[in-house]
Parts: sequence; structure tokens; C-alpha cells
Amino acid sequence: MRKLGCIGLIAGLAALAAAFLVIQNWGGAGPAPANMSVLIPQGSTLTGAAKELEKAGAITSADRFLLLAKLLGGNDPIKAGEYRLPAGISQADILKLMQGGRTLQRFVTVPEGWPAVLVQDALMKADNLEGEVAVPAEGSVLPDSYSYERGDTRQSVVDRMQAAMQRYLAEAWAKRKPTTVAKTPEEAIILASIVEKETGKPEERRTVAAVYSNRIRRGMPLQADPTTIYPITKGRPLGRRILRSELQAKNGYNTYAMPGLPVGPIANPGRASIDAVLDPGQSSALYFVADGTGGHIFADTLEQHNANVQKWYAIRRARGEM
Repeated sequence: MRKLGCIGLIAGLAALAAAFLVIQNWGGAGPAPANMSVLIPQGSTLTGAAKELEKAGAITSADRFLLLAKLLGGNDPIKAGEYRLPAGISQADILKLMQGGRTLQRFVTVPEGWPAVLVQDALMKADNLEGEVAVPAEGSVLPDSYSYERGDTRQSVVDRMQAAMQRYLAEAWAKRKPTTVAKTPEEAIILASIVEKETGKPEERRTVAAVYSNRIRRGMPLQADPTTIYPITKGRPLGRRILRSELQAKNGYNTYAMPGLPVGPIANPGRASIDAVLDPGQSSALYFVADGTGGHIFADTLEQHNANVQKWYAIRRARGEM
């Protein structure tokens, strides 16, 4: 009996040792020698994912991973996508990542005021996106950072950018104030794109929107330089001063040569500029000019404006720009 008891004890200890080794193998450091990314294709089962992991060197055996996953990993399904795996990540942590769907996120960013041609440029340069994409309609993209996964198409990202703009514009339009001069959501985007290009200071947006709103009400030309530049460069930097002939050109965008809004947006305005034209500031100003600090000085009369322009010229001369 004593001999049988010893045998049982040894067998029990052996079983415990085996269980310890199994758990250690499951939760211990894995074979990945460096950080890596692994793509689990759409529709993959756990078996398919295990084969991809073995192929990448993240695990040593797909069969062993499957066995341990069934024994120790729970029954939650895995999610397809690209996963960033740190060097030495355990099999247990790999399964947790896939069950949690914590995929690697990449981003393409559209800053406020970017024209559509720069949006296309950014998408075409973005790594791991597929397919070609045309220049989006100007003003149709909401500036923001958009995540994507490897294998997404460029067009699918544009679709999300445009859907975001449609949603935000609808929400903002529903809350518009009676003081806005925009008669349609489309007019709001056109005016917001001009406000976006005219000032980089958030606190000035509603005042700049008020200036242009006041001009529209009076039937005055907006005289916005960015609208004159747009048909020349499609929103890219001009790199020189505007020519007199360009200020006189009639092309649907030149707001020096005609009153009212141009025929379309000149950039993709952000949320704050859209809000500004739908709720402009309380101001009687009709003019503004740079103040040398990145902001502007506003004026109600042409006489005041001309005096402010002379101050701006003095600043530029002091800087050696004139």
C-alpha cells in the first residue's frame, strides 16, 4: 500500500509539473525576436490565424497554440485585422489581442483648410492603402484624423471623410442662427472655406465671418485674396504676390471682380469655421488687415482700414519685406 501511495504521489507531482510547464509555455515569453505586425485576413478562423502567426514567427507551433487556446484561452471569437506584436509576446497575450480586436491603427490627417488636391496627395502617399482615388469634391471632406487598417482602399477612407462632413454639416445647419447669411448648407461651406483660409486664430473666426456677412448684406465684393488664388493653384500655395491681372480676372471665384460668394468652396473648412458662419460674431466691421502677429485689425470704415493698412506696411518695411 505504501508503495502504491508513493507511485500515486509521484504521478500527481508529475501531472502538476506538466501542468506548470503547459501554463508557463502559454503565458511565458514567445519566440518573436522583434516587434512585428501580423495580418489576420477577413473570415479567418482561429486555425487560419494560428497558421499566420506561425508563418510570421510569433509562435513556434500552430497546433500547440490551438490546443492551448482551447484549454486556457476561453471561447471568445477572434477578430480579423492587422496586429502589432511586441518582441517576446506570449501566446496568451496574442490570443487576448485577437479576441479583443485591438488591431494596429494607422491614420491619415486632414488639417483644417486643406484643399482637396492635398487630401488626394496625402491619401496616395499613405502606406498600406489600396487603389487609386480621384480628387474629392472641394469642401466635401471634414478635416480630422482618420484611422485605417492595412488593405483598406483609399476610396473607402474618402467615403468616411465625406460622410463625416455630411453629418457635421447637417447638425450645424440645424442649429444655425438667424444672423447667418448662408441660405443653404452649400453656401455655408463656401463661406466657411473662405473664413478658414483668412485666419489661423480661432478667436477671430466669428469676427471674420461677421465681416464677410456684413459685406454680403450690403452687396459689396468680399475681396478675399484666397478666392482669387484658388483657380490658379487649386488651393496649393501661390508662392508669389497676386498679379493685377489676376485681381481683375472673371472666373467665378475672384471675389474682387464680383459681389457675393464664389461658385464653390476653396478648401475643406473645419468645424469651428462652419460654426462661425452659422453664428457670426456681433460686429459692424467691413474690413480687416494683418496686424503683424498672425492676427488682424478690424475696421468699420474705409478711412480706418486705410490707416490700419499703412500700419501693416510699416511693419513689413521694418521686417525688410517691402
